Order: sequence, then structure tokens, then C-alpha cells
Amino acid sequence: MTDFTARKVLVLGGSRGIGAAIVKRFARDGAEVTFSFAGSTDAAKALSDDTGANAVQADSADRDALIAAVAAQGALDVLVINAGTLALGDPLTIDPDAIDKMIDVNVRAPYHAAVEAARRMKDGGRIIVIGSTNGDRIPFEGGAAYAMTKSAMQGMVRGLARDFGDRRITVNSIQPGPTDTDMNPAEGPMAELMHSFMAIKRHVHADEIAGLAAYLAGPEAGMITGSMQTIDGGFGA
Repeated sequence: MTDFTARKVLVLGGSRGIGAAIVKRFARDGAEVTFSFAGSTDAAKALSDDTGANAVQADSADRDALIAAVAAQGALDVLVINAGTLALGDPLTIDPDAIDKMIDVNVRAPYHAAVEAARRMKDGGRIIVIGSTNGDRIPFEGGAAYAMTKSAMQGMVRGLARDFGDRRITVNSIQPGPTDTDMNPAEGPMAELMHSFMAIKRHVHADEIAGLAAYLAGPEAGMITGSMQTIDGGFGA
């Protein structure tokens, strides 16, 4: 457990799943936490009531709204970019609007949010992006565009790590494998297929990802930057 007392944390996409676990972890460790949500109003209120974190409605697909939400937080110590969307399907027939929205949320939003946060972020701050092991490996059909967005995150993380390095601001990606959330339940229809690729044949727990985020935001991770921290049970091994 790391003491984040008096540290200001913003989690983009924090109302459910991995984001909610990250909000809970930082709040438990003493941080002043704000999280954004797009449409999950009831879940956001419940999480806010449970943790004392501040909930702010902001759609990551809306660049101006997202930038305004980040700027309103002032000088952050930690930014966690968790908001993401998933569109899978035959590239010959999938809705191109769904692909463009996924690019907006998974690629454009993390870039603009990270840059806006860095304008005011304290020296020694932390920027953490939740990517995916599919940025390295996509062993099933229908995931080309999704994998493309997660690979794009990797390039962004490496580049921004250099851009912000003189201020000791670290930029890293956490790359989960199959994770037990509403989007991908451990008992879901694809579980057996996904587990077949894994060395440890179970879904990742959201609180395991939250623990890795807390480590990367802590004092012992000051020299970890530009990295992809994969937590996937050997999915990509």
C-alpha cells in the first residue's frame, strides 16, 4: 500500500470495471480522486458515494469536453486514462462509424488528455494509459481495428515519455489481458477460447490492475517510463 495522501488523481473512465477498481485503490490509499464517466450515471453516483471520489460527466469521444474536464482539475499528480471502447467484427462489413468512434476514444482522447494534463502537472507526475495485450498480439479474427488502436497507444506512450522526461513525468501503459468486467466476464462465451492462449488460465481481476497502477504512480517507479506493463496471465507469451 502506497500513501497517496494529498496527491491529486484523475481517472478518465472510472465508473465501472477496471476504472472503478483504480478509483477505489487510490481513494483507499488516501488520494484526492476525481473520475469521469460518460453514460453510467447510477454506477458513477454509487462509486462516488462509496469512495468519496468526485464524479464528472465527460464523453471521451468529445475532444473539447474532454480537454475542458482535464484542464478543470488544475495541477494533477496522477492521470489514469482508462476510458476505451471495443468494436470487433469482419473488417469488410463492420460499421465504419463504430471504427471511427473507437479511434476517437482509444487514440485521440488519450493523446489530448495526456497533453492537457501535462500543461499543469507537477514535476514528477505520472501518466498511466490502460492499453491492451492486443497491442502486441491479436490471435483471433475481427480485432484488427481494435489492435490498431492499442498499438497506437504504445507509440504515444514512448513518444510522450521522451517529451515529458525533463520534468520527471513518467508515461506508461498497462496492458491487461482478458479481465473480468461487464464487457468481458470470466464466465462469458469467449472465456474458454481466451484461456486457451494463456499460461495462467483465468481472467485478470480488476483490482490486480489497480495494484499495478498504484505501483506505477508510486515513488519506487520513478525510473519506469515509456514502458508497456503487460498483465495478461501469459496471453501474449
